[in-house]
Amino acid sequence: MFVSHILAKVRAYLTYRATVNELSKLSDHELDDLGIKRFQIESVARSDARI
Repeated sequence: MFVSHILAKVRAYLTYRATVNELSKLSDHELDDLGIKRFQIESVARSDARI
């Protein structure tokens, strides 16, 4: 049980980092097309990963 909880947290963090990395690569114009401002990237990634 404890191990599965830790693994879930690790997976969530990896999802968070991948989302931040991918969104950070986009230009401001591309982010605007998605309705995201650059300062919102971490927040969007957190909600995607459910951290």
